[in-house]
Amino acid sequence: MNKKALSIFVLFCAVVTGAGAQTQEIKTKGKVDSLLTASYFKSKYDTNYVKRPAERWLLKLSDNLSGTSIHAKGTVKGVYSKYDLYTNLNNNISMEVDYCDIAVAFSINPAKLRGTYNDYEFNFEYHGNRLSFDLDYQRCTSLEGDMKLGDIDHLDEDGLSMKVFNLTAYYTFNHRRFSFPAAFYQNYRQLRSAGSWLAGINFQSGCIRTTDELKRRSPQAPDVHIDAVHVGIGGGYGYNFVFGKRSQWLMHISMMPTIVLYNHNRLTVNDDQLKAKHMRFNMVFNERAAIVYHFSERYFAGTTLMMSNSVFDDSNVVINQNKGMARFFVGMRL
Repeated sequence: MNKKALSIFVLFCAVVTGAGAQTQEIKTKGKVDSLLTASYFKSKYDTNYVKRPAERWLLKLSDNLSGTSIHAKGTVKGVYSKYDLYTNLNNNISMEVDYCDIAVAFSINPAKLRGTYNDYEFNFEYHGNRLSFDLDYQRCTSLEGDMKLGDIDHLDEDGLSMKVFNLTAYYTFNHRRFSFPAAFYQNYRQLRSAGSWLAGINFQSGCIRTTDELKRRSPQAPDVHIDAVHVGIGGGYGYNFVFGKRSQWLMHISMMPTIVLYNHNRLTVNDDQLKAKHMRFNMVFNERAAIVYHFSERYFAGTTLMMSNSVFDDSNVVINQNKGMARFFVGMRL
């Protein structure tokens, strides 16, 4: 075989091999897409109440706002102290691309880009037809508010740091007709009004510490530690109210109070510690709300709100922790 014939043969083999690999890749992609599509349209809901949109692509632009506050008071060694502290408002803008419930999101915090926001926050939500949970963690040093400790009645800048963690999980009993995802994800459409009883658990923790920066600036400043841990179980109710032509409007509201079964609350000032009693009748409330408007089958807009509030009032230590997050969004399906 001469060189020219050999070159043609090699080129032919390369083309055939490349075409075969491309065909196999197309087949693999087609099989994966078929599996995702089958999973997407396999609904466990009563289709008279909840349906899947025909469009599998979902694009959503969101503006997210969140903030936390802790209120504490107690008397240690005859010295009364009271703290009403708030984090700076966290605002980030996110863009989400979703295909058959597989989502990728990108978010930015304009204040962080400008260098005016130095705190850290992580939020994660999952809303299923039966089980749902949300968790958030926040670490910050940009606290504002009022602090009274003996003769000290002001809060120095960068004087205190705060860490807060919340986890709430809940089960939906009427999971055939009531949809959390329709209100918070928009990957389902609630067609008719329905409600459901809920059962769930809650874990909430937070701590406030005197920073090293304050100790360097003011060596005589008191060393303050505030710790709060709450574990509770409870139940509640949620309702999706649908109205308007072609079910254009969806209004969601739910509340799940939990009874605190265990707490580890304490206030420490200069190594003098005051602990709360471990068994008290105290509560953690979890509230959810949403309004969604569907301009058409493809376009929608709305807002959601999630709140978590602890109410712990003990004869020794009073600690209340509050966390809120609001979201404003517009989206389209393709």
